[in-house]
Amino acid sequence: MNQKLNILITGVGGPTPRSFARAIKEIGNYKKYSIIATDIHPHAIGLYQKEMFDISVITPKSNARDYWPFMEEVIAKYKIDIAVILPEQEVLAWSERQAYGVLPCKALIPPKAAVDKMLDKGILTSALKESGLVPKSVLIDTKSEDLKSQTESVLSYPYWIRSATGSSGLGSYKVESFDDLIKWTTINKGIDNFIASAYLPGRNLACKMLYYDGKLVRAACAERVNYIMAKVAPSGITGNTSFGRLINDEKIFNVANEAMNIMFEITGADKHGFFTVDLKEDQDGTPMITEINVRHVAFTQCFAKGGANLCEDTIRLLDNDNTFNHDFHHYQFEEDLIFLRDVDERPILMKESDLLK
Repeated sequence: MNQKLNILITGVGGPTPRSFARAIKEIGNYKKYSIIATDIHPHAIGLYQKEMFDISVITPKSNARDYWPFMEEVIAKYKIDIAVILPEQEVLAWSERQAYGVLPCKALIPPKAAVDKMLDKGILTSALKESGLVPKSVLIDTKSEDLKSQTESVLSYPYWIRSATGSSGLGSYKVESFDDLIKWTTINKGIDNFIASAYLPGRNLACKMLYYDGKLVRAACAERVNYIMAKVAPSGITGNTSFGRLINDEKIFNVANEAMNIMFEITGADKHGFFTVDLKEDQDGTPMITEINVRHVAFTQCFAKGGANLCEDTIRLLDNDNTFNHDFHHYQFEEDLIFLRDVDERPILMKESDLLK
């Protein structure tokens, strides 16, 4: 019988950590797991999903002074073999710890140099500008008296605006006029920095890329079509996909791979960690990079159900599984394969041709 692994998964109030847990515990078959769940909020639903998580712990925020002493105590107490760190700010904290010391247990954490550059869309866009892999963009200073010419000298209407940092569609909006821009930035006073980019009307895509010890080992691609609770967001994008396609598209992978290679070269960072590269097609169907996430995203269990269990791949690498094939593999899915997701529901994988007419 396989030895049981003690896995720490952080941020279980969010859908991505719960998706990861299901991918290894319900869909995977590598080993048996005892999963310790953490979150900073007592209302985090994952803390109370006893069928999924064996132990639940409320932790300090990752920027709190007592975060590391507390986490080290949890890791020692529950004999954690592997930590899965998924909230962005926590990934940042672990990447800083990794850069200046030793992690308290095994974890697939990208290098700090890569995290710092990739999480900032302004820096990312600037770094990739000469490659032609990103849409024409401009950082917006909402306090500028020359805001109109600042944007209109670079972009024509409509264009896309969003927060220059963070993910999940924060601050996203399709700007049709200068009046739209003023109203949107006024409403979103909590966002300090915006980036405006040429509007891309094509498919919304994602390429998952798993790196380990300087080498790309796995990749898989998908298309986001619709979003959960899309009506509550003016942009229609909430960052949580309700309908998507698992796709086999070498062009998407090639663009994502080129962008990642450039970012690793610019930052001097080792190729290590899990990344989700987001892309959108222009009017000619050319994929353009819109952002790079330094973690798994919420529909990672859909990949697993479709045969690309990148979560289990991550665990196997960290557990030094000697049967794991380290040669690069770009996962290929059955043709016509889609996934459907919603709040409080397990995802469904099916053929798009079987959708009700």
